[in-house]
Amino acid sequence: MKKRSTFSWVLEFAGRKKQFYLGSVLLAILGVAASFIPYLIIADMVGKLLAGNKDEQYYLKAVILMGVCWTIRVTFHSISTTLSHVATFNVLGGIRKQLCKKLSTIPLGAVLDDNSGSYKNIIVERVDSMETTLAHIVPEFTSNILLPIVMFIYLLTLDWRVGLSNFIPAIIGLCFVAVMMVKSQGEFEVTVQKTKYLNDTAVEYINGIEVIKAFGKTGSSYEKFVNAAREGADCFINWMRKCIWWQAGSLSFMPATFLGVLPVGLLLVRSGSLSRENFITCIILSAGLISPLVQAFSYMDDILKMKTIFGEVTEIIERKDMIRPTEIKKEPVGSDIVMKDVRFSYKDKEILHGINLEIRQGEVNAFVGPSGSGKSTIARLIDSLWDVDEGSITYGGVDIKELPLDFYASQIAYVAQDNYLFDMTVMENIRLGKAGATDEDVIRAAKASGCHEFILGLENGYDTIVGGAGGHLSGGERQRICIARAMLKDAPVVILDEATAYTDPENEALVQSSVAKLVQGKTLIVIAHRLSTIQDADRIFVVNDGKIEATGNHAMLLQNCILYRKMWEAHTMVKDDISESKDVMEERKEAANA
Repeated sequence: MKKRSTFSWVLEFAGRKKQFYLGSVLLAILGVAASFIPYLIIADMVGKLLAGNKDEQYYLKAVILMGVCWTIRVTFHSISTTLSHVATFNVLGGIRKQLCKKLSTIPLGAVLDDNSGSYKNIIVERVDSMETTLAHIVPEFTSNILLPIVMFIYLLTLDWRVGLSNFIPAIIGLCFVAVMMVKSQGEFEVTVQKTKYLNDTAVEYINGIEVIKAFGKTGSSYEKFVNAAREGADCFINWMRKCIWWQAGSLSFMPATFLGVLPVGLLLVRSGSLSRENFITCIILSAGLISPLVQAFSYMDDILKMKTIFGEVTEIIERKDMIRPTEIKKEPVGSDIVMKDVRFSYKDKEILHGINLEIRQGEVNAFVGPSGSGKSTIARLIDSLWDVDEGSITYGGVDIKELPLDFYASQIAYVAQDNYLFDMTVMENIRLGKAGATDEDVIRAAKASGCHEFILGLENGYDTIVGGAGGHLSGGERQRICIARAMLKDAPVVILDEATAYTDPENEALVQSSVAKLVQGKTLIVIAHRLSTIQDADRIFVVNDGKIEATGNHAMLLQNCILYRKMWEAHTMVKDDISESKDVMEERKEAANA
């Protein structure tokens, strides 16, 4: 598929507020026209002065007319830029919404390939950088190029030789621009890469500050950040060093229209082929070319950046969506889930190798196996966070690729091990599970999932702000709130992916008991390393190296699956060791008290 050009994207984005931009460009052109008239008036005044005209009323009216034209120019320019900025900030807001929506429609793997620092940089900084193109270059560059064109055409009507002489310094200036562009080739891309790395390093440093301090790695970690910051600054300085003299040359020569007009005009006047009046008019009009040219070429740097800036934003927009219909063509019957010959690769490495399994409605199903065996990948495929490479997954007898994303998302409540809370109240975080849920519904779900008591113990109860990513709560508290959110959703299928990893034994037992009540008539999928939490499951799938090694209940697997038996023995051994450690601690406490 052919990649779209930057210009086509500019037109598409601007087209979202087409009337505003057309109005902005039209007013900018009218403002330019108003600024062109005073040059004609001045030329006429000089001509009359040379002819000996001493009519004071004429000169007074001419000056007033120039003042009116200048007022019109300033007024139209102000309205034009206001329209373009109103349109642009609306467009930028729309682009950010489009990017965020895009992240929800592409496979999770494509999102996880980049870290949050990169996305923050693109969605915030890069989109902000588009403001210059849309708000200034579209109306102002257009109008500031138009004025020199109109004036140049008029110059040609006066004397084509003097008119063409304006190109002499422009050609020299363009030579400087050409060298500058060659010198800066790829430099902006380097600055983008270094800035990305700086953002990523900063996010990593801040997120890992607790680990850095705990293990005494402050020096090396801070040095990494300092080096990234230094490289981020140096790349801009190196870019400026390569281009500064060539840019200065272009800005010096391109506006200097007199370098061509004065010598050529004087020769023509001396030879008698150009009148003094027309020569003075040409000089005045040539002087009028300078201001809009300087203004237009001040955007050259931004024009050179456009491809990179728009490229980063549009790269996300152009990513391949998960193809899903907008309407249900075939209604699922029940909530049975069947995976047939499923293969899945991540970064060109196959993770799952021909998975075949059936998860029946209303049953408790568990996935166990060594770390990295593919348990969570299976759960994410079932939740349609990724698309399978080969094979199929059906829900209620319908391929999930034939179901709308919104509908299928409403059928599954997913609680991952790396749960996330928003910087809102506890009540609002739980209510995200079901739009329009009442406070009573939220509290009922919190009680059922075993987190009502600790919520009441918080500073403001259910109105407590949890902080960014739930940072004001412990890991176990965050998990129980996420479980309550999933329970409130009341979806036919509930997936708990290591969801009780941070809960203490007492609360874990409470959660397990509550889940058992809440999932009656529903399909429950549990992924856990602690086998004691799933020994009562209706069906246990043993996953090993991307394959289903065995299926059955706890008793069957102990008897028939060597891997499961070894995992169970290791688990019970750890539990015994923990019990012994607790007994020893109790004895020491008693001895100390005695």
